[in-house]
Amino acid sequence: MTDRFPPGTAVRTYRHDPPHHTRLPRYARGKRGVVVEPEGPAELADVSAQGRGDAPVEQIYAVRFAARDLWGEGDHHVVLDLWESYLEADEEDAADER
Repeated sequence: MTDRFPPGTAVRTYRHDPPHHTRLPRYARGKRGVVVEPEGPAELADVSAQGRGDAPVEQIYAVRFAARDLWGEGDHHVVLDLWESYLEADEEDAADER
């Protein structure tokens, strides 16, 4: 399994509200972060929690977020372990760095 997002990649979480279980917290939806490292592959919890036997295996990434970006205050960072399908490259942030 190849890593779609190497460490240091700017990402944004998808903003979605599925009608079922998800491991993407509401407070982190649609937020920008930076990949710290890949954590290894695992079954997508959103599917396996439904009792289905067809959960895809995806890479999980440790993603760092500024607490201020998540909650409006705080001078620290929060790291969440997130499945690859929760993430997209943050093209806007990447363009800002050019």
